[in-house]
This record gives sequence, structure tokens and C-alpha cells, in this order.
Amino acid sequence: MKFSLTAQDPHSKARAGFLTTDHGEIPTPIFMPVGTAGSVKAVHQRELEQDIDARIILGNTYHLYLRPGLPLIEQAGGLHKFIGWHRPLLTDSGGYQVYSLGENRKITEEGVVFKSHIDGSRHVFTPEGVMDIERTIGADIMMAFDECTPYPCEYGYARKSMELTHRWLERCIRQVQSTGSKYGYEQSLFPIVQGSVYKDLRAHSAEFIANQQQPGNAIGGLSVGEPHELMYEMTELVCAILPADKPRYLMGVGTPENILESIALGIDMFDCVMPTRNARNGMLFTTQGIINIRNEKWKDDLSAIDPGLGGYASTHYSKAYLRHLIISKEILGAQIASIHNLTFYLWLVREARQQIEKGTFLEWKNKMVTIVSQRL
Repeated sequence: MKFSLTAQDPHSKARAGFLTTDHGEIPTPIFMPVGTAGSVKAVHQRELEQDIDARIILGNTYHLYLRPGLPLIEQAGGLHKFIGWHRPLLTDSGGYQVYSLGENRKITEEGVVFKSHIDGSRHVFTPEGVMDIERTIGADIMMAFDECTPYPCEYGYARKSMELTHRWLERCIRQVQSTGSKYGYEQSLFPIVQGSVYKDLRAHSAEFIANQQQPGNAIGGLSVGEPHELMYEMTELVCAILPADKPRYLMGVGTPENILESIALGIDMFDCVMPTRNARNGMLFTTQGIINIRNEKWKDDLSAIDPGLGGYASTHYSKAYLRHLIISKEILGAQIASIHNLTFYLWLVREARQQIEKGTFLEWKNKMVTIVSQRL
């Protein structure tokens, strides 16, 4: 994996670059659609490539491990071949999903014992085991196994959790170094900075992660309920410590406003279920603001969903038609809305990149934050 910076905004920390994997080149900043179980919900792979132009998508280690299971994925030749996706893939480590299981999991030094949300069966995730799982799934970028702390979180617990995550990381690195890819292409490991919302813990974790000298680095444990101001404060602090010549990935973020503000702080990569999850509930992100398509005001509006965006779903269908589909619970409504929202998210990061290259990002960002946050 290679990462090169090509432009730096003169008025902020925003930067543009290219992340290159064996499955293709990814212009940054980039948003990664979430394909939890090997599927970006309601969206074909063809649409991801041709209409949305997603350069990389996510798979979820926890969900894929449970279903369809590793034997079938390995038999298919990895997740790329199993789902018919030819561009880069990233897998999370399952740490967040295990964290969200609550009483159905137990964390120890060795790893995590948990019960499947599907059938209640008992499973164990260790740092070594998770690295082997991600090897088998075949992701281009594999996330280290970590513990995600909740918000709010007491300082003592946050510190112990961070230290455990660091010890697990060292085991992840050793396992990756002692194994190879099953499918003939490079797989890169990204460590994850933790530390909740405590400055000293975040700084210590960022320094520890930077010292591991892995191909890229991630920031986890944010966007879990803390105020946005705290998220930005922690992100700015960590970005100042993580090496500038490697990609920085802010996990699970977020709204269009969150993405724009975080790009300004030096983040290169994002993922979030928001564009597809909100789409299925009728919330649309557009170049003019946020639309709740269920509202009566759109019932007779025959204008395009977002004529300023481009893309088939956004310009071919009217607001009135999409509202009819969503209200009627037609599956096509979820599909059109999901494609539109993802088209918007990918447009947003592409436009941000162009503004960075022109040196006008900060002024554009300040204007766009107001626009994309308003409700129409």
C-alpha cells in the first residue's frame, strides 16, 4: 500500500492525496460506504461503481464471521470474489460490534467471549484470531482488534481500556507479520487510537500508535454520543501527533457537517451507516440541505430529487415519486434514496478535494457546512 499527498489547503489542515492498494487507487479525502454483511444495503455493486463511484467499501468482521462464515468466503476466493467487487475493501475488527453487545460479551486480557446475536452461540475473538479472520475475508485494509469505550466513560476505565487496546495491537502486529495473504495481494494493518475524550490519554495513544509505524492509522471511540465539539477537539489533537505521510481514518463519522469539519482537521478517510440508514427512513442529504421526503410538502413536488448533484437516481426521479415509494414502503424507494445519499456523500468529498487543490477549501467548507446542515 502506498500513500502520497498531492495538495495541502493553505488555510486549514485539509489535504488531498492518493491511497493505492492492489485493488485500485483511492483519491483522498474519501468516504467509504458501509457493506456490513458484504452488501451496501439496497445498492448493487454495479451502482456503487458506475453511479456512485465508490472507490472503497467496508465489510464487517463480526457479521461476516457469523454469516455466511469463513469457510464459504475462503472457498469463493475471498470477499471480493464472493460479492463481485473489484475495488478496495476495508474490514473493521468487530471491536465496535462486540462493544455494542453489552451483557452478551465478556472482555478479558486474552480477548472477548461473546454470544452471537443470531442464535446465542458462544464465540471467542482474540487479536490473533481476528487477524486470521480478516486475512481470510481478504480485505486490502485490516483494522486492529480494539475495545471501543462508551460515552460517558470514567477516566480509570478509559485508561485501562486504552492500555488493553495497545497490548492487543502488539499481538495483532505480530500475527500479521507471521502470516501472509491467502489470495496473492497485499493486506495492510491500521492501528486504532483510543482514549475516550481525555486529552492526555488520546495524546498517549496517538504517540503509541504512531510508533508502531504501520501503513495507516485510525481514530476510534468517537461519534459514540459525545458532543461534536469534543469529537473535533480529540481529532485535532490526534492528527497533530499521527504521522502526516500516512492516511488518517476517523471511524464511524458521520454527518456531512462532521465530515467537512474533520477534513479541515486533517482526516483522510471516513465511513458511516448514516447515508443508507437515513435513506431507508426517508431522510435525504442534498446540495441544498436536508429533506425529510415523508413530509406533506413534497407530495406534489415533481422536481428532481437533487438536480444540482448529477447521478441517475438524483436527477431521473422526482421528489413526489420518491415520497410515494417511501410512504408505500416500496423497496425501490429505499434503493433510490440510498443511491442518492451515497452519491451526495461521494460528491461532497470529491468537491472537498477539488477545493483543497485550488486552495479555497476553508472558505468553501464554511459556506457548505451551513447549507448541508439546514432542513428544507
